Amino acid sequence: MDKRYLVILLLLTFIWACTKDKMPSLIELDQELESLIKQASSTGSTDFYILPDENDLDSIPQDPKNPLTEVKVELGKFLFFDTGFAMDAVKESGMGTYSCASCHIPEAGFRPGNFQGIADGGNGFGLNGENRVRNGDYQEEELDVQSARPLSMTNVAFVTNTFWNGQFGAGGANIGTEEVWGLREDTERNNWGFEAIETQNFEGIAAHRILVTEELIDAYGYRDMFDEAFPELTEALRYSNYAGALALSAYIRTILTTQAPFQNWLKGDRNALSYEEKKGGILFFGKANCTTCHYNKNLGSIEFHALGVQDMDQIPSYNTSSSDRRNLGRGGFTLKEEDNYKFKVPQLYNMSDAPFYFHGASKRTLEEVIDYKVAAQSENPRVDQSLISENFIPLDLSEEEKGFLVQFLAKSLRDPNLERYKPTSVKSGFCFPNNDLQSRIDLGCN
Repeated sequence: MDKRYLVILLLLTFIWACTKDKMPSLIELDQELESLIKQASSTGSTDFYILPDENDLDSIPQDPKNPLTEVKVELGKFLFFDTGFAMDAVKESGMGTYSCASCHIPEAGFRPGNFQGIADGGNGFGLNGENRVRNGDYQEEELDVQSARPLSMTNVAFVTNTFWNGQFGAGGANIGTEEVWGLREDTERNNWGFEAIETQNFEGIAAHRILVTEELIDAYGYRDMFDEAFPELTEALRYSNYAGALALSAYIRTILTTQAPFQNWLKGDRNALSYEEKKGGILFFGKANCTTCHYNKNLGSIEFHALGVQDMDQIPSYNTSSSDRRNLGRGGFTLKEEDNYKFKVPQLYNMSDAPFYFHGASKRTLEEVIDYKVAAQSENPRVDQSLISENFIPLDLSEEEKGFLVQFLAKSLRDPNLERYKPTSVKSGFCFPNNDLQSRIDLGCN
């Protein structure tokens, strides 16, 4: 036999042997991951973690007082991005320059592209909001900024109480906290009996200086959409921030990460995850104990835990201080000392789209997040180790295992097409999500 053919034959035999050895290992990984997911699932099925299609409105959790309709969702999408309603700005130079999407950018996982979002009083955009800075016309105390990292708007339909402290929503974790609802204007709206995202938006649309009026609705050509979306409301409510908040909430409920590789794997495509991602998923649902807290359909939960990470005032930031009640987490809402420093368990999809993590944006990479959770030691001098959650315990993970876990979090849980939730234009014709001069340049609107 010719030596060349012998070499080729040996090479093919080697390749076949390697493939034969590898394929069962991949199948075994799928089987192990499936078994662990079933154990974590409240239904005993992997289907529990499959998110509903964003267009299947009947399958998306919704407030009975704000049922989802196609026109309401479409109206909310416009309102979320349209800078034309930013007409309650502090300064003239801020009028018509920001939107909800200034701080919840699809390309950044519906979070700010910078560690701290700036709506009114901001200037510039960059590629994904990372270059948003203070407008020189504004004093620091005039900025619309948050002293805690804004949470993602993805998969909010599965969140019964919003904000890091869970203060919004009449049900869920807030049942039994009614005595504190009226102590502050923002949480008093819980008495209206709506669910979390609706309640938050009743407060947020005004707090973030958005103005929905009949005059602006007519000026931009939105009247027909408001009429179709809210025929049951009086005109006074229909052409107002009230209806605007309901439309925004309907839209936000449909922002679902259904195209993430992990979702495709759950639906039966076993090639959707790489070898490394499957190993990471096995760690997530197994040895790393992530599902002790991240167990709901959106891989979050309505639990509150003290992890001892730094607060936002401990890094250079706007309008923050050591006395900010948000630093107390759940305790800042319930006023119970035992709730201090406990923060809501966030959902985990599209975490890798913006490099800022935890309520104080204190970590900048997923590797840092995992290292922190592996060590399980408070880094905040305000939070003694004795106050740390009993679920937050040191983990014995090798560097390779930590790398696998990063692969699962960064790739498997990343929906690559969140831009599908953006409109191609808004009815005002303004640049969006920002409309200041530098943002128009950055976004190519000029």
